[in-house]
Amino acid sequence: MSIRVYTGPHSDRGGGPSGWVSYVPWGFAAATVLGQILWVLVGDGARTVLTIITVVTFFLASATHAYLLRGAAWASGYLAISLVFGWAVEVLGLATSFPFGTYEYASALGPAIAGVPLVIPLAWSMMAYPCLLAAQRLSTTALGTALIGGWVLAAWDLFLDPQMVGQGYWSWEDAGWALPGIPGIPMQNFLGWLLAAIVLMALLDRLPRKTVSDAVPNVMLMWVYASSVFANLVFFGRPGVALWGGICMGVVVVPWLWRMWSQPQW
Repeated sequence: MSIRVYTGPHSDRGGGPSGWVSYVPWGFAAATVLGQILWVLVGDGARTVLTIITVVTFFLASATHAYLLRGAAWASGYLAISLVFGWAVEVLGLATSFPFGTYEYASALGPAIAGVPLVIPLAWSMMAYPCLLAAQRLSTTALGTALIGGWVLAAWDLFLDPQMVGQGYWSWEDAGWALPGIPGIPMQNFLGWLLAAIVLMALLDRLPRKTVSDAVPNVMLMWVYASSVFANLVFFGRPGVALWGGICMGVVVVPWLWRMWSQPQW
Protein backbone atom coordinates (compact mmCIF):
# COMPACT_ATOMS: atom_id res chain seq x y z
CA MET A 1 0.00 0.00 0.00
CA SER A 2 1.31 3.41 -0.95
CA ILE A 3 1.07 6.10 1.72
CA ARG A 4 1.25 9.74 0.79
CA VAL A 5 1.97 12.45 3.31
CA TYR A 6 1.89 16.12 2.32
CA THR A 7 5.41 17.50 2.02
CA GLY A 8 4.79 20.73 0.14
CA PRO A 9 6.60 24.02 0.58
CA HIS A 10 4.83 24.92 3.82
CA SER A 11 4.94 21.50 5.46
CA ASP A 12 7.05 20.50 8.43
CA ARG A 13 7.22 17.59 10.81
CA GLY A 14 7.05 18.90 14.36
CA GLY A 15 8.13 17.26 17.58
CA GLY A 16 6.08 16.80 20.69
CA PRO A 17 6.34 17.46 24.41
CA SER A 18 7.46 14.84 26.90
CA GLY A 19 6.51 14.09 30.48
CA TRP A 20 3.34 15.16 32.24
CA VAL A 21 2.91 18.30 30.15
CA SER A 22 1.98 16.15 27.15
CA TYR A 23 -1.21 15.16 28.97
CA VAL A 24 -2.44 18.73 29.53
CA PRO A 25 -4.50 18.88 26.29
CA TRP A 26 -5.94 15.45 27.12
CA GLY A 27 -6.98 16.74 30.52
CA PHE A 28 -8.87 19.66 29.01
CA ALA A 29 -10.42 17.35 26.40
CA ALA A 30 -11.59 14.93 29.10
CA ALA A 31 -13.04 17.81 31.12
CA THR A 32 -14.95 18.94 28.03
CA VAL A 33 -16.43 15.51 27.39
CA LEU A 34 -17.41 15.09 31.04
CA GLY A 35 -18.94 18.56 31.17
CA GLN A 36 -20.98 17.98 28.02
CA ILE A 37 -22.30 14.68 29.37
CA LEU A 38 -23.30 16.40 32.60
CA TRP A 39 -24.94 19.18 30.57
CA VAL A 40 -27.51 16.72 29.28
CA LEU A 41 -28.27 15.39 32.76
CA VAL A 42 -28.64 18.59 34.82
CA GLY A 43 -31.26 21.35 34.97
CA ASP A 44 -31.30 24.61 33.02
CA GLY A 45 -29.56 26.65 35.73
CA ALA A 46 -26.52 24.41 35.83
CA ARG A 47 -26.51 24.14 32.06
CA THR A 48 -25.57 27.79 31.65
CA VAL A 49 -22.53 27.35 33.88
CA LEU A 50 -21.56 24.12 32.13
CA THR A 51 -21.95 25.74 28.72
CA ILE A 52 -19.36 28.37 29.60
CA ILE A 53 -17.06 25.87 31.31
CA THR A 54 -17.07 23.38 28.44
CA VAL A 55 -16.40 26.08 25.86
CA VAL A 56 -13.41 27.22 27.93
CA THR A 57 -12.06 23.69 28.42
CA PHE A 58 -12.54 22.81 24.74
CA PHE A 59 -10.78 26.04 23.79
CA LEU A 60 -7.91 25.21 26.15
CA ALA A 61 -7.66 21.69 24.72
CA SER A 62 -7.22 23.16 21.23
CA ALA A 63 -4.95 26.01 22.34
CA THR A 64 -2.62 23.91 24.49
CA HIS A 65 -2.37 21.22 21.83
CA ALA A 66 -1.49 23.82 19.21
CA TYR A 67 1.13 25.35 21.50
CA LEU A 68 2.73 22.09 22.65
CA LEU A 69 2.72 20.31 19.28
CA ARG A 70 2.97 23.13 16.74
CA GLY A 71 4.92 25.70 18.70
CA ALA A 72 4.36 29.12 20.17
CA ALA A 73 4.51 31.01 16.87
CA TRP A 74 1.96 28.75 15.17
CA ALA A 75 -0.35 28.76 18.20
CA SER A 76 -0.15 32.54 18.48
CA GLY A 77 -1.13 32.91 14.84
CA TYR A 78 -3.99 30.45 15.16
CA LEU A 79 -5.34 32.14 18.29
CA ALA A 80 -5.01 35.66 16.89
CA ILE A 81 -6.77 34.77 13.64
CA SER A 82 -9.55 32.64 15.10
CA LEU A 83 -10.35 34.82 18.11
CA VAL A 84 -10.29 38.13 16.28
CA PHE A 85 -12.24 36.71 13.36
CA GLY A 86 -14.82 35.05 15.60
CA TRP A 87 -15.43 38.27 17.51
CA ALA A 88 -15.36 40.56 14.46
CA VAL A 89 -17.80 38.52 12.37
CA GLU A 90 -20.24 38.43 15.30
CA VAL A 91 -19.96 42.20 15.78
CA LEU A 92 -20.62 42.62 12.06
CA GLY A 93 -23.60 40.30 12.29
CA LEU A 94 -25.15 42.12 15.22
CA ALA A 95 -24.64 45.53 13.66
CA THR A 96 -25.72 44.80 10.08
CA SER A 97 -27.62 41.46 10.09
CA PHE A 98 -24.96 40.19 7.65
CA PRO A 99 -24.15 37.37 7.28
CA PHE A 100 -26.33 35.56 9.88
CA GLY A 101 -29.60 37.50 9.87
CA THR A 102 -31.04 39.74 12.58
CA TYR A 103 -30.27 38.23 15.99
CA GLU A 104 -29.25 39.13 19.50
CA TYR A 105 -27.55 37.52 22.49
CA ALA A 106 -29.07 37.10 25.92
CA SER A 107 -27.07 38.16 28.96
CA ALA A 108 -26.77 34.60 30.29
CA LEU A 109 -23.44 33.89 28.58
CA GLY A 110 -21.54 36.42 30.65
CA PRO A 111 -19.45 39.52 29.87
CA ALA A 112 -19.61 40.89 26.35
CA ILE A 113 -17.68 43.28 24.14
CA ALA A 114 -19.76 45.22 21.58
CA GLY A 115 -22.66 42.92 22.37
CA VAL A 116 -20.73 39.70 21.74
CA PRO A 117 -20.23 37.48 24.81
CA LEU A 118 -16.55 36.68 25.31
CA VAL A 119 -17.31 32.98 25.22
CA ILE A 120 -18.46 33.21 21.57
CA PRO A 121 -15.05 33.84 19.93
CA LEU A 122 -13.68 31.06 22.15
CA ALA A 123 -16.25 28.73 20.58
CA TRP A 124 -15.22 29.76 17.06
CA SER A 125 -11.58 29.18 17.93
CA MET A 126 -12.01 25.86 19.75
CA MET A 127 -13.82 24.18 16.86
CA ALA A 128 -11.87 25.83 14.05
CA TYR A 129 -8.73 23.95 15.12
CA PRO A 130 -9.93 20.34 14.62
CA CYS A 131 -11.88 21.36 11.51
CA LEU A 132 -8.76 22.90 9.95
CA LEU A 133 -6.67 19.82 10.67
CA ALA A 134 -9.32 17.47 9.28
CA ALA A 135 -9.55 19.53 6.09
CA GLN A 136 -5.77 19.51 5.70
CA ARG A 137 -5.76 15.70 5.95
CA LEU A 138 -8.21 15.57 3.06
CA SER A 139 -6.75 18.28 0.84
CA THR A 140 -3.30 19.58 0.01
CA THR A 141 -4.57 22.72 -1.73
CA ALA A 142 -5.57 26.02 -0.18
CA LEU A 143 -8.94 26.09 -1.94
CA GLY A 144 -9.77 22.51 -1.00
CA THR A 145 -8.84 23.10 2.63
CA ALA A 146 -10.93 26.27 2.83
CA LEU A 147 -13.99 24.62 1.30
CA ILE A 148 -13.78 21.36 3.25
CA GLY A 149 -12.88 22.99 6.54
CA GLY A 150 -15.51 25.67 6.08
CA TRP A 151 -18.16 23.07 5.31
CA VAL A 152 -17.49 20.93 8.38
CA LEU A 153 -17.29 23.97 10.67
CA ALA A 154 -20.57 25.34 9.30
CA ALA A 155 -22.18 21.88 9.56
CA TRP A 156 -21.35 21.89 13.28
CA ASP A 157 -23.62 24.92 13.61
CA LEU A 158 -26.55 22.76 12.49
CA PHE A 159 -26.15 21.09 15.90
CA LEU A 160 -25.06 24.15 17.86
CA ASP A 161 -27.73 26.70 17.07
CA PRO A 162 -30.82 24.58 17.82
CA GLN A 163 -29.31 23.62 21.18
CA MET A 164 -28.34 27.16 22.18
CA VAL A 165 -31.54 28.77 20.88
CA GLY A 166 -33.47 26.17 22.83
CA GLN A 167 -31.70 27.38 25.97
CA GLY A 168 -32.46 31.01 25.15
CA TYR A 169 -28.83 32.08 24.76
CA TRP A 170 -29.58 33.88 21.47
CA SER A 171 -32.53 34.37 19.17
CA TRP A 172 -33.51 35.70 15.74
CA GLU A 173 -36.00 38.47 15.05
CA ASP A 174 -37.49 36.54 12.11
CA ALA A 175 -36.68 32.94 11.22
CA GLY A 176 -38.07 33.36 7.70
CA TRP A 177 -37.02 30.46 5.48
CA ALA A 178 -35.81 27.65 7.73
CA LEU A 179 -34.63 24.12 7.09
CA PRO A 180 -37.34 21.46 7.55
CA GLY A 181 -36.82 19.92 10.98
CA ILE A 182 -34.84 22.92 12.30
CA PRO A 183 -37.47 25.57 13.06
CA GLY A 184 -36.75 29.01 14.49
CA ILE A 185 -33.37 29.47 12.80
CA PRO A 186 -33.15 31.20 9.40
CA MET A 187 -31.45 29.50 6.50
CA GLN A 188 -29.49 32.74 6.11
CA ASN A 189 -27.71 31.92 9.36
CA PHE A 190 -26.38 28.61 8.05
CA LEU A 191 -25.37 30.15 4.71
CA GLY A 192 -23.67 32.95 6.65
CA TRP A 193 -21.83 30.40 8.73
CA LEU A 194 -20.64 28.64 5.58
CA LEU A 195 -19.30 31.87 4.10
CA ALA A 196 -17.62 32.95 7.33
CA ALA A 197 -16.18 29.50 8.01
CA ILE A 198 -14.65 29.25 4.54
CA VAL A 199 -12.94 32.64 5.02
CA LEU A 200 -11.68 31.60 8.46
CA MET A 201 -10.29 28.32 7.14
CA ALA A 202 -8.56 30.12 4.29
CA LEU A 203 -6.88 32.46 6.77
CA LEU A 204 -5.82 29.67 9.14
CA ASP A 205 -4.44 27.57 6.27
CA ARG A 206 -1.85 30.27 5.65
CA LEU A 207 -0.08 29.04 8.78
CA PRO A 208 2.69 26.48 8.07
CA ARG A 209 1.47 22.89 7.89
CA LYS A 210 3.13 20.65 10.46
CA THR A 211 2.77 16.89 10.69
CA VAL A 212 2.37 16.07 14.38
CA SER A 213 0.27 13.74 16.51
CA ASP A 214 -3.23 15.23 16.31
CA ALA A 215 -4.93 12.67 18.54
CA VAL A 216 -6.53 15.29 20.81
CA PRO A 217 -8.22 17.43 18.13
CA ASN A 218 -9.12 14.26 16.22
CA VAL A 219 -10.86 12.78 19.25
CA MET A 220 -12.67 16.05 19.89
CA LEU A 221 -13.99 16.24 16.34
CA MET A 222 -15.20 12.63 16.50
CA TRP A 223 -16.80 13.27 19.89
CA VAL A 224 -18.60 16.41 18.71
CA TYR A 225 -20.01 14.59 15.71
CA ALA A 226 -21.07 11.34 17.40
CA SER A 227 -22.37 12.94 20.60
CA SER A 228 -24.33 15.60 18.70
CA VAL A 229 -26.14 13.05 16.56
CA PHE A 230 -26.84 10.79 19.55
CA ALA A 231 -27.98 13.58 21.90
CA ASN A 232 -30.38 15.07 19.36
CA LEU A 233 -31.90 11.67 18.64
CA VAL A 234 -32.13 10.33 22.19
CA PHE A 235 -32.20 13.26 24.65
CA PHE A 236 -33.36 16.39 22.81
CA GLY A 237 -36.04 14.88 20.60
CA ARG A 238 -34.74 16.67 17.49
CA PRO A 239 -34.49 14.02 14.77
CA GLY A 240 -34.40 16.72 12.09
CA VAL A 241 -31.30 18.26 13.66
CA ALA A 242 -29.67 14.83 13.97
CA LEU A 243 -30.44 14.09 10.31
CA TRP A 244 -29.29 17.41 8.86
CA GLY A 245 -26.20 17.67 11.06
CA GLY A 246 -25.36 13.98 10.73
CA ILE A 247 -25.45 14.07 6.94
CA CYS A 248 -23.85 17.48 6.38
CA MET A 249 -21.05 17.00 8.89
CA GLY A 250 -20.72 13.34 7.97
CA VAL A 251 -19.80 14.03 4.35
CA VAL A 252 -16.48 15.31 5.69
CA VAL A 253 -16.09 13.29 8.90
CA VAL A 254 -16.60 9.88 7.28
CA PRO A 255 -13.97 10.26 4.52
CA TRP A 256 -11.67 11.92 7.05
CA LEU A 257 -11.96 8.89 9.34
CA TRP A 258 -11.24 6.63 6.38
CA ARG A 259 -8.18 8.67 5.46
CA MET A 260 -6.82 8.47 9.02
CA TRP A 261 -7.35 4.70 9.10
CA SER A 262 -6.01 3.95 5.64
CA GLN A 263 -3.14 6.45 5.63
CA PRO A 264 -1.93 6.91 9.21
CA GLN A 265 0.74 9.53 9.75
CA TRP A 266 2.04 8.22 13.05
